[in-house]
Amino acid sequence: MYQPFDLSGHGAVVTGGNGGIGLGMARALLASGAKVAIWGSNPDKTERARSQLAAECGDPARVFAFVCDVGDEAQVDQTFAASVAAVGRVDSCFANAGVSGKGSMVMEMSLDEFRRVQRINVEGVFLTFRAAARHMAAHGQGGSLVATASTAAVEGAARNSHYGASKGAVTAYVRALAVELARHKIRANSILPGWIVTEMTEKSVANEKFVGAVMPRIPARRWGQIDDFGGIAVYLASPASAYTTGEQFIIDGGYTKF
Repeated sequence: MYQPFDLSGHGAVVTGGNGGIGLGMARALLASGAKVAIWGSNPDKTERARSQLAAECGDPARVFAFVCDVGDEAQVDQTFAASVAAVGRVDSCFANAGVSGKGSMVMEMSLDEFRRVQRINVEGVFLTFRAAARHMAAHGQGGSLVATASTAAVEGAARNSHYGASKGAVTAYVRALAVELARHKIRANSILPGWIVTEMTEKSVANEKFVGAVMPRIPARRWGQIDDFGGIAVYLASPASAYTTGEQFIIDGGYTKF
């Protein structure tokens, strides 16, 4: 029987798994049978997410939570080791943690503000994937690396150039890893969300002027929801995507096509 989406025995790490798209991914991975370690920088929020996910999946022994600043090298390495101890072999790693820009115009943007975004959105992905790749190469079974980028990587992110730069960097980095790590049976892909309802976007999607300008450009005529990312997470974690690497999956209700 063909059951590629059965993730029983599968170990996954989801950074930024305590909310937004990461929470949607973790929920679907758990529903498919995986053990999941979620990471977050806010202790209370991370524990609430763990409790919520444990209740939803009905098996608290398959969900674990860790507090980690993904821009800190020592914390990432320590937290990844703790995640391995919790879930066993890590077969998929979702580098989803990220920060937004502050609507800064480039001529007024400080170097500190530019670096703040790169530290989490680029360096955080590098540190997370480096730890994951070392682990996957060592256990010899390969695995799947998945980065959450943004449609800002392929569109002009006016007043958010540092955010767009960070997400464009992530997609280029993932393509390089797809080639470099294939010999270790490690796949690398990126997901580019459009306008999704999360804490990061809640002010925008509640703004009438913004809604009036953006909604007519979304063929699906709705904002994306975090659970819209469950299917792609399970697919990229599963054997169904064994020959899929170096790709960008745009999930935006058709926004970038219209």
